[in-house]
Amino acid sequence: MRMKTPFCLLLAVSGLLAGCGEKAGAPAPPANSATPGSSPLSAPADYLGALDKAHKTADKVVDTAVLNQAIQLFNVEHGRNPRDLNELVEEKFIPKLPTAPYGMKLDYDAATGKVRVVKQ
Repeated sequence: MRMKTPFCLLLAVSGLLAGCGEKAGAPAPPANSATPGSSPLSAPADYLGALDKAHKTADKVVDTAVLNQAIQLFNVEHGRNPRDLNELVEEKFIPKLPTAPYGMKLDYDAATGKVRVVKQ
């Protein structure tokens, strides 16, 4: 039993040392590094840019979902799709038309009854 303890200890230490070794020629990247070219000085601007992009994407998803649902309700009640999106407001299916994000516009196809957000 005494012989097994030093052998196990030696085996554990050698395994630990072998696993912790790094090559001296290649520096390891920092653990918290983001994208190439970013720096701690540009991090606030990068964050705000990503936040703005996410907000625009969320606006597009929510606006089209609400509009498409209103179009479906209009179709059930009137037996047809609205001629344009303003008809949804006139018939009180939505309080007002949502504004598209900057550089985008709402594209409505009356034949299919679908709304998309597209670039202007």
